[in-house]
Amino acid sequence: MSEAEHEPVEVRAPEGARLMEIDWSDGTTSLLPHRVLRAFCPCAVCQGHAGPVRWVEGTDALPPEAFELKELGLSGQYALRMGWGDGHATGIYRFAYLRDLGGLRELDDDTLKGTTFGR
Repeated sequence: MSEAEHEPVEVRAPEGARLMEIDWSDGTTSLLPHRVLRAFCPCAVCQGHAGPVRWVEGTDALPPEAFELKELGLSGQYALRMGWGDGHATGIYRFAYLRDLGGLRELDDDTLKGTTFGR
C-alpha cells in the first residue's frame, strides 16, 4: 500500500481545540494545527482554479474564529470537508493532502509560507 492509499482510522478535533489529530491505517498520527489547515485551504475561493496550493495570503490577519473548526465531515470516501467559525466552508481536504500537511508541523513561518503542493 502506498502512502497515498492510507486512510484515517480516527480523527480528533475537539471543540475549542486548535489542533486536529488523525490516526492513519499504517499506525502513524498526523498533528495538524488549525492555522495550517486554514492557511492551506485547497478550495477554489482560496487558491483559484489552477496552479499549486500555497499559503493563503492574509491568513495571519484573519480573526480568531477563522481558526475554530466548527464542522467536520466526510466528502465521499477520499476527503474531509471542513467548516470554520467565520463561515468559510468550501475546503475539501483529500486524505493524501492531509498526510502531506501533517509533515509541516515543525516548519517555521517563513518556510510554511513558501511551501506549495501540487493539485
